[in-house]
Amino acid sequence: MSLLFSPLKIKKIEFKNRIVISPMCQYSAENGLANNWHLVHLGSRASGGAGLIIQEATSVLPEGRISPEDLGLWNDEQIEKLKEINQFISSQDCVPGIQLAHAGRKASHAAPWSGHQQLNESQGGWKTVAPSAIAFGENEEEPIALDNNQIQNIVEAFRSATKRAVQAGFEVLEIHAAHGYLIHQFLSPLSNKRTDQYGGSFENRIRFALETLAAVQSEWPSDLPLFVRISATDWADGGWTIEESVQLSKILKEKGVDLIDISTGGLVHHQKIPVAPNYQVPFAQQIKEEAGITVSAVGLITDATQAEEILTKQQADLVMFARESLRNPYFPLQFANELKADIRWPKQYERAQLK
Repeated sequence: MSLLFSPLKIKKIEFKNRIVISPMCQYSAENGLANNWHLVHLGSRASGGAGLIIQEATSVLPEGRISPEDLGLWNDEQIEKLKEINQFISSQDCVPGIQLAHAGRKASHAAPWSGHQQLNESQGGWKTVAPSAIAFGENEEEPIALDNNQIQNIVEAFRSATKRAVQAGFEVLEIHAAHGYLIHQFLSPLSNKRTDQYGGSFENRIRFALETLAAVQSEWPSDLPLFVRISATDWADGGWTIEESVQLSKILKEKGVDLIDISTGGLVHHQKIPVAPNYQVPFAQQIKEEAGITVSAVGLITDATQAEEILTKQQADLVMFARESLRNPYFPLQFANELKADIRWPKQYERAQLK
């Protein structure tokens, strides 16, 4: 039997298979509101056979958006369309998930097809914030270093967004602490030069992450899965390391996190990433083995046998797909055929099954 198409139960939620659609920004919202693009984009991947879909990085505050076109959950008006989308996802025997995020110093950028440059206020952008006043790019404006009251306001925004996520019908919640966004900026000594209780030692640098986790847990149902995405390494000297990732993962497990979503990089431009198929999988395996926690793997995983092997070797428990899903929303149906897994197709598509 294919492991990729075997079920996995986390708390009260059972995923029909181990295929996860990784959160991918669509840069297609207005005022943080989802629309029919998101319905079709996410809905097609649900009918395509995935077990779990995690919605793109969804900002807890307007100024936390990567771009002005990002999704948000900072007000109640943003709930209604998400609820409609989640109802369709659930109708396809797929679990709807959300990734809550704040981009910190990497906020206020144009969409990729518009140049992805930092936007100033006259261009529809805004002043960014970060642990320290260190710009992400050489030609970018320095962010405002957050004071303690501002930090607590962001923690509260995560709590409020979590409450709305429950109302919208999400069944998995992931905290985005990777890819150089705000929580990751606190974790790494390359972007966190603070001398107060949020900077310096490992215990201080993880403080904001743990406060955010506690706020989320105060609203997220205890019987639903809670994930955290981390960058296991900064791929840069003096930055966040795999050893610190293992240590953090142990703490997150103790505090009730169910799965660590393992990615890497994104914090600094001078990172040196040896990109190749499965290049992030060893980090997932190390954290799974050393922290004793359920993990997912992501990054240049593009075919059925590759994904099956990751699970067979016990390198991860779930496999996430991003760009492969953009190329083919129905790849799980194709993978099932290749692995000779007997799965249920949408009845509207059954006549296309290869017998």
